[in-house]
Amino acid sequence: MTQRVELATVMDRLAVDELITDYAVAVDDGDWEAYRGLFTPDGRADYRSAGGIEGDAGTVVAWLAESMRQFPMRQHLIVNRRVRFGILDQDTGDTARVRADYVNPMRFAGGSGGDGSGSGGAPDFVCGGRYAFGLLRTYDGWRLREVVVEEKWRRAPAPATTRMID
Repeated sequence: MTQRVELATVMDRLAVDELITDYAVAVDDGDWEAYRGLFTPDGRADYRSAGGIEGDAGTVVAWLAESMRQFPMRQHLIVNRRVRFGILDQDTGDTARVRADYVNPMRFAGGSGGDGSGSGGAPDFVCGGRYAFGLLRTYDGWRLREVVVEEKWRRAPAPATTRMID
C-alpha cells in the first residue's frame, strides 16, 4: 500500500467512526432530523430484535420519535467497532460494514430522578447487543444504507408485586 492509500483509509475510518457516533447522539438527543440525514435515500433500519419495527429511515424515524418519548434519558454507548471496507464499481472503499456492540441505559418517563422528569439516578432499563451497519460513500460523505439491531439482553424493572394481607 502506498502512503496515500493508507492515509485515505485512515481518513475513511475516522469518517465512519464519526457517522456511528452521530447516529448514537441523534437517537439519544431525539434529533430525528439529524437521524434521517445520516441515511442514504434508500436507507433502512431494523429494530425488530429489540421489539421495534423494520422499514425505510423515514418510517423508522417516526416510530423512534414516538417510542423514545417514554425514555427521556437515554445514552447509547457503541463500542468494539469493527470496520471493513468493500468495493463498489471497482473503487476501493465505496462501501463499509461496521459491527459494533452497544450498551444502552435508559430511564422511563416519571422515573426516580427526584423531580419526576426521569433525570438523575440509575437507569430503569438497560439493554445491550450488537449493531450491523452498512454504509455507502456518497457525494455528501459516508451515509447509512442499513442499520440492524441484534438485541442480546435487557434488564427491565421488576414487576410490582402485590402483598397479601392475612
